[in-house]
Formats: sequence, structure tokens, C-alpha cells
Amino acid sequence: MITAEHLSKSFGSIKAVNNIDLTIADGEVFGLVGTNGAGKSTFLRILAGIYRQDDGTLAVDGMPVYENVEAKEKLFYVSDEQFFYPNATPAEMIDVYAAFYPAFDRAAAEKLFHDFGLDKDRRIKTFSKGMKKQVSLLCGIASGAKYLLLDETFDGLDPVMRQAAKTLIAEKLVDRGMTPVIASHNLRELEDICDHVGILHQGGILLSQDLLSLRTNLHRVQCVLKEGQQLSDIEGLTVRSEESRGKVKILTLTGEEEAIRAAFEKADPVFYDILPLSLEEIFISETEANGYDVRSILF
Repeated sequence: MITAEHLSKSFGSIKAVNNIDLTIADGEVFGLVGTNGAGKSTFLRILAGIYRQDDGTLAVDGMPVYENVEAKEKLFYVSDEQFFYPNATPAEMIDVYAAFYPAFDRAAAEKLFHDFGLDKDRRIKTFSKGMKKQVSLLCGIASGAKYLLLDETFDGLDPVMRQAAKTLIAEKLVDRGMTPVIASHNLRELEDICDHVGILHQGGILLSQDLLSLRTNLHRVQCVLKEGQQLSDIEGLTVRSEESRGKVKILTLTGEEEAIRAAFEKADPVFYDILPLSLEEIFISETEANGYDVRSILF
């Protein structure tokens, strides 16, 4: 289990991570989403032991991470920008990672390179951006690390490779209880694979919740009210946001779907419909509620 309590990190006057409390349970796929500059990469680097937090605590299976070899053996970090030794080949990177990860599976790594069409003896500097990310990801999976930290890892992969990578992660999750922590701007990708999401904004955590329960408690409704009928006339609604397009009102509501449906049935408007919310719409709703509104940027 990964636990962060009151975690903070600053760079000069910039508060990159601000008082984060977060728990990541074993065996789940945790998606970390956030606005630009929200602190996703900084949080992953603290978790990987690259940065030391200024305040608060961070523990992996009860152990602090920074300068702790035993804790770091449980973590494999795939950064957004790949680094390899000059002129290194995938085969040579296997040697490097095997020196740091006691459970590294050389045979599995070589098989993964072959399956993904990567020449293990070709110099990595000649690879494309997507191919370099594949090398890092496949080494991470073969490392035997319990926690796989992925920063925009699917970005740059073609659709076939993205699907192959997600399938591989899902298989390892089942096979050995690996826990991936995935930071991404591509919410559609996270929606496919994640069990739990944490939303970061301005260095702080807005929410951390199971994706299924999050969808269960947040709903989009479009409706047309009767002449003279007001939204306030409908009892039992908790309105997060409201938008009007002519006579049609588009609402974001919190609460159980059955209770929302019962409230509208009782009010008997001209029309109403409860629409499914995507992770992207949930993200927009949560960040708008905290002042990050595209309308304030454009207008």
C-alpha cells in the first residue's frame, strides 16, 4: 500500500505538491489526472524517490522511499521523457535494471522485446519516441517491482501498441498483483483501465475515489421544465452546475440515480433524461467547481 499524508513539495515560490493525503491500495489500477501543472509528475517523482518531500510523509508498504533501497526495489518509474545510457541497447538496459532489481526476469524481458517487435541489440537512440517508451515499460514489467509508476506512458504509442500495453498491464495485475499508478492527460485511456482515480489541481488533491462509485454519485441530466416551473421547485436535487441552451437545461447533479429519477418523476417536467458521464466530464465538473473553468480563460 502507498500512503501519503500532508505531502508537500516546493520549488522556490512554486508549490508543486500541496498537502496531499492519498492512499493507493494494492492490486488496483490507480489513475492520476490533473490540470496542467497540477503536480502529477512531481508526485510520481517523490514516490519514486527522485525528490524528497519538504513536508509530510510518504510510505510504500510502511517504508519511507527516499534513499531507501528496500523500498525502491518495489517501485519502477517510467518517466514522460525517457533516459538511456549513450549508445545502449535494450539488451544492455536489461543488464542495468537487473543489477538494481533482484526479481528482474531476463527471459521475460527478452520475450517481451521480441513480442513487441523491438530488436534487443539495436541502439536505443535510433528508436522512435514510442519505441523508447516501450523499452522502459517492458523493462518495468519484467523488473518484478510491485508498483509500476507510469507518467504519460501511453502518449506516443500507436493505437495497436497502446492496446497491447494496457492488456499486458492487466495480465500482470492478475498474475502477480502488480499495482500500476498511471498519470495521464488522456482521460479516455484511463477510463478503459483504471479502478480508482485521483484528481489533482494546483498541487492539491480534489478527490480520490473508486471510478464506479464516482460515476454512481455524479450524473448529467438534460431537461425541459413546464411553463413557470423553476428548478428550485424540484425537491431533493443537489446541483453542481447548470447550463441553459434555449429551453433545455443541462445539469450536473450529485446523488443516487434512483433518487434523482424519483425527484423528476414527482415534478413531472416536459422532458428529462439522465445521461452517462465520462471520466473527462467528471474531471471538468470537479475542476470547474474549484475555479478551473474554460469560460473564465476564454472570456
